[in-house]
Amino acid sequence: MQAEPRKVREFRRREQEILDTSLKLFLAEGEDSVTVEMIADAVGIGKGTIYKHFKSKTEIFLRLMLDYERELNELFYSDTVAKDKEALSRAYFEFRMGDPERYRLFDRLEERIVKGRQAPEMVEQLHAIRASNFERLTQLIEDRIREGKLENVPPYFHYCAAWALVHGAVALYHSPFWNNVLEDQEGFFQFIMDIGVRMGNRRRRDDSAQTTKVSGSQETS
Repeated sequence: MQAEPRKVREFRRREQEILDTSLKLFLAEGEDSVTVEMIADAVGIGKGTIYKHFKSKTEIFLRLMLDYERELNELFYSDTVAKDKEALSRAYFEFRMGDPERYRLFDRLEERIVKGRQAPEMVEQLHAIRASNFERLTQLIEDRIREGKLENVPPYFHYCAAWALVHGAVALYHSPFWNNVLEDQEGFFQFIMDIGVRMGNRRRRDDSAQTTKVSGSQETS
């Protein structure tokens, strides 16, 4: 296979540097405070060079969000998850909760961009990747339901419950009040991930119901 020309490699390298630098600035300074000029200065290039790669700051936002969802897509279709479906839950929670600052930034940006109807073609790409992720998740969850490992409910119940758990945990992480309460943030996130991995497990739910039934019978006798 023919190697990419040096100019193409350099173009891709610079583009990735712009994205990496932009993300750091957005997280450190807030997306509204960061200008294209600030990004260019941090990368060490002219403002005009930024526009050779991206038409606007919104396009930078969306490229970062697209790459984030593509990472998750690759995870769902990885050999690890294909061979061990039980690894799916932990992989999902580790990915979403591994960087709560990035998760919250992208969630906030998506709401703003969609409401403002900005860059519709890129938003469509984002939603297409997410639809692919949802399709893959549905397939994996249905397999586990058939195996009797998960509650027999619509697959989106499981997926949306996982999203709600992550979203709530990230909200706690960023809450001024709860952030002070969570003295061991790393331990808390690990605890939430452990709950998420067990959530919807049919065997545990059935065992719990059986224990309650047995206890009730003993009290009656």
